[in-house]
Amino acid sequence: MAQEEQLFMDIPEGNEEGQQKQKRRRFGLTKERLDRVRQIEGFPIAKDEDIINLSDPPYYTACPNPFIEDFIKEHGKPYDPDNDDYRRQPFAADVSEGKNDPIYNAHSYHTKVPHRAIMRYILHYTEPGDIVFDGFCGTGMTGVAASLCGDRKAVESLGYRVLDDGTILDEKGRPFSKLGARKAILIDLSPAATFIAYNYNTPVDVQAFEREARRILEEVERECGWMYETQHVVGGKVQKGAKGSPIMGKINYTVWSDVFICPHCSAELVFWEVAVDKEEGKVRDEFPCPHCGADLTKRTLERATERVYDRDIGQTVTRARQVPVLINYSVGNKRYEKKPDEYDLDLIRKIEESEIPYWYPTDRMPEGYNTEQPKVSHGITHVHHFYTRRNLWVLALVLNMAKALPLKLLLIWLTSSLIRTTKMYKFTLDRKMGTVSGTLYIPSLWTENSPLKLLKYKLLDFCKVRYPEKGYVLVETTSATNTSIPKNYIDYIFTDPPFGGNLMYSELNFLWEAWLRVFTNNKPEAVENKAQGKGPREYQELMEKCFAEYYRVLKPGRWMTVVFHNSQNRIWNAIQEAIMRAGFVIADVRTLDKKQGTFKQVTSTTAVKQDLVISAYKPNGGLEKRFHLEAGTEEGVWDFVRTHLKQLPVFVEKNGKAEVIAERQNFLLYDRMVAFHVQRGVAVPMGAAEFYAGLKQRFPERDGMYFLPDQVNEYDKKRLSVREFEQLSLFVIDEKSAIQWLRSELEKKPQTYQEIHPKFLRELHKARHEKLPELSELLEQNFLKDDYGRWYVPDPGRQSDLEKMREKALLKEFEEYKEGRGRLKVFRTEALRAGFKACWAAKDYKTIVEVARRIPDTVLQEDTTLLMYYDNALMRLDE
Repeated sequence: MAQEEQLFMDIPEGNEEGQQKQKRRRFGLTKERLDRVRQIEGFPIAKDEDIINLSDPPYYTACPNPFIEDFIKEHGKPYDPDNDDYRRQPFAADVSEGKNDPIYNAHSYHTKVPHRAIMRYILHYTEPGDIVFDGFCGTGMTGVAASLCGDRKAVESLGYRVLDDGTILDEKGRPFSKLGARKAILIDLSPAATFIAYNYNTPVDVQAFEREARRILEEVERECGWMYETQHVVGGKVQKGAKGSPIMGKINYTVWSDVFICPHCSAELVFWEVAVDKEEGKVRDEFPCPHCGADLTKRTLERATERVYDRDIGQTVTRARQVPVLINYSVGNKRYEKKPDEYDLDLIRKIEESEIPYWYPTDRMPEGYNTEQPKVSHGITHVHHFYTRRNLWVLALVLNMAKALPLKLLLIWLTSSLIRTTKMYKFTLDRKMGTVSGTLYIPSLWTENSPLKLLKYKLLDFCKVRYPEKGYVLVETTSATNTSIPKNYIDYIFTDPPFGGNLMYSELNFLWEAWLRVFTNNKPEAVENKAQGKGPREYQELMEKCFAEYYRVLKPGRWMTVVFHNSQNRIWNAIQEAIMRAGFVIADVRTLDKKQGTFKQVTSTTAVKQDLVISAYKPNGGLEKRFHLEAGTEEGVWDFVRTHLKQLPVFVEKNGKAEVIAERQNFLLYDRMVAFHVQRGVAVPMGAAEFYAGLKQRFPERDGMYFLPDQVNEYDKKRLSVREFEQLSLFVIDEKSAIQWLRSELEKKPQTYQEIHPKFLRELHKARHEKLPELSELLEQNFLKDDYGRWYVPDPGRQSDLEKMREKALLKEFEEYKEGRGRLKVFRTEALRAGFKACWAAKDYKTIVEVARRIPDTVLQEDTTLLMYYDNALMRLDE
């Protein structure tokens, strides 16, 4: 084996110094190796020496990892289409995992999926030794989960049983997986995220870490402990010790308050003194000015400011005036509280005037969405402004000592306390303090925590973490739009990507990265952010690039799980479109019920009030090859349907009830078939009625769902074992959902207009732009009436005739939209869908784009069908 292919073989045991020399020689992140990856998208913003110092190659680099191909060569299994027998249905079981775990709690981050939940997916979809990939890894929980799949106790803690031969049985005693660690490749654009991920996923000598951390704390206490001392005061009197000197307490935290100016008398007002009701434990919305008696609210106050010279940047700056108002301290094991006295104020002045003898970051905060509030409200423009002088001093000293040691975990131990020691830590009267999640916000009352105390607590958390025994995870800092992973080498993808403007990761991570001296290159950051010039279109384009890369590296026939956190329909649709545009086929979508912590199946593409979990697969090469020959033909349609049905769950049970599998219903099968054709630039060869009729002819139907012949027996057997069948609920928001709802009602029994009308109105939640036909017109265009005046669902032949008549009427209305000018404010969405479909078949991409640009952008972004035709038409016009 060539030396390059031996990079990831274990280093021979020997003396520690010899091992380190071997490692540096073999894995050294030299300038030459940096030059090899410098042009890769997502290369961070930093000096080469800082990237090298932060990295720990080959398993972690704070830049694109030049050793990733070697990792793949050693641990990956190339895709062999001739001998590939991989088969999995989408993971459709309920998942409920809490966040109370040392791994979860040791270091905060903006979003985290508990590793125990991810383990269930990895065990379901993979075998020991498989490679799992996460291109938006955050703190690396996917890697943690992959490694722990080889830990018997961790697997058994999920409620599974592990046999002596490593076979894993589910809760019902059925074998479904094998015990054994999986390998993982983790990628994130943020150096802060990848550094956290690396530390969670690398072997650690916990005893050595604890020993060094405690030594650091002792030295910091000796040098800086005096900064957090206060005189013990009882009843307004300083308490004396045995020798007559003041008894000194250790400060746990100091509360600071904004100062405002009364708009009526111009007197200064300390917010703590005028607005906080200490007896009732609340902040009053209205309060009188103690000087002039005017009724005030916080909104009517002007902020008091002060001009000070900032020696770190050599400029005089204007900042919000803030004063300490409460000190919480300990004497022995007892806690006390006091108002700051002259001793405390003199101490703060003395520290403010002192030079800090260690390096600390003084970078200017970037222009952005999250960074504006601190700048505008408090004049906080640079990183060091977020900290008091004494907190800055302690953190700088800890950093100085930690960087001198080879234990990288000491650095992440420091960063775990960087946010809670800032002015963003909000004080609340119930003492349940914390930062405002997902933003950089300076409150009017904030808590100056003692870093020494926080670091002691965090040390306990990090010592409880279960670190891997071997290096199974490779981490790199780069963009998910362009990786160095070879094609068709990844066995499974679990990913939790950014969603629209939910979180501005590069802004939120800036504080951490300033201390680490390596910053996110936000050019390829998939986010909606005005400061970066990125809106919905730019976000979707970046996500499409990421999912296209996911598609490239994933083996055919394998699965991807996407966790989605956003309540906006347009972002949900953009994600779906990006996934399908990349070539994936969505097979299952479930919502995360936050109250219960479980997953439920989604029945409507607009149901995004809760978090979602999307299961999608990459079609195997056989289907793609056949489709290339059969594209645009009837046989191509049914080949896709057969392949898709094979990938769907056969039976889903919850609490003794059988659930409808939404993806097996005719209308969703039709939507997936249409999307598969359009994404590949092929005309759809049949309409919905013809498709529904073909389904009935070719596939067994049970409970409104369609199965392959070899699946229906399994369904029938399991269906007998449950007591009830849980129907899906549908809401009427447009013409398409109205027809689906009417069909489901009339399939139960024929009904008169008078019977169905009140039920229809109860379910009606029409969108404002929707030109929805009257119920009588919907019935006449899509259903038949018997001699008793009852409407019923026609047989497939009659249904096809009705659809042709309806489509003719829809296309006539589309012609009116096409010939018109100006914005379309109220319209029949079904007419647009029919028109876009006809234009697609005629390759009239220009008309699709022109009409789409005349409807509200929010409507276009929130309708998956319109968006699909528009995006693909736009792409073909640009070719």
